[in-house]
Amino acid sequence: MESPNLPANITRRRPRNLALGLVDAMTARIRDGQMRAGDKLPTEAAIMGEFGVSRTVVREALSKLQAGGLVETRHGVGTFVVGTGESTNFRISPDQIGTAREVIAVLELRIGLETEAAGLAAVRRTEANLAAMREALRGFNAAIEDDGDALAPDFQFHLEIARATQNVHFLELMTYLGTMIIPRARLNTARVAGESRREYLRRVNTEHENIVNSIANHDPEAARAAMRTHLANSRERLRRAHEAAAS
Repeated sequence: MESPNLPANITRRRPRNLALGLVDAMTARIRDGQMRAGDKLPTEAAIMGEFGVSRTVVREALSKLQAGGLVETRHGVGTFVVGTGESTNFRISPDQIGTAREVIAVLELRIGLETEAAGLAAVRRTEANLAAMREALRGFNAAIEDDGDALAPDFQFHLEIARATQNVHFLELMTYLGTMIIPRARLNTARVAGESRREYLRRVNTEHENIVNSIANHDPEAARAAMRTHLANSRERLRRAHEAAAS
């Protein structure tokens, strides 16, 4: 049964797009003043009931709202509005990365940022940093086996590399960008690559393992090269698909 509160064209799509529809609906409420800074959001159960979506969809939507700077979750208390997400400062909003061209632009930014982060991580990482990266990879593999999209552990992996730079600015920028910087949060990248989801994600995680191995070996040049290859592969797949669609 379709939700009465989400557009029909959204409710017929995959759960990932249901989450984006919910993000749009909640964002509109915040920006038109129905919910103001400091207000507590309804419970997950209440949102599920109102919009007719699953708990997974609600949690993904809340994660995206948090990444966009609109809400924050206080453990054991609830989720609260913290702002409208509208600012003259630098920001990348979800509606700015809805096409292949826009996702490619974000990947180019990430290549510059994360290539150097990987090199610094290889020099500065601790054993605890390395353990956190490997835990994210285990979560990624578990998501593959469960036929999930592995979005959360994928972002966590990249976040742990930023943390391992021991430079808080890398970590804060990656935290700000959030899960929306992962291409498949916006596009069906497995279809673009011409592979099944599971095959695609396994190849992505092999690239992740190459990065971790270089960082573990304290090899900054190899770490930079592995990260650049990982992100450039995604960019080139999207670029070819975009050019094919335009021709």
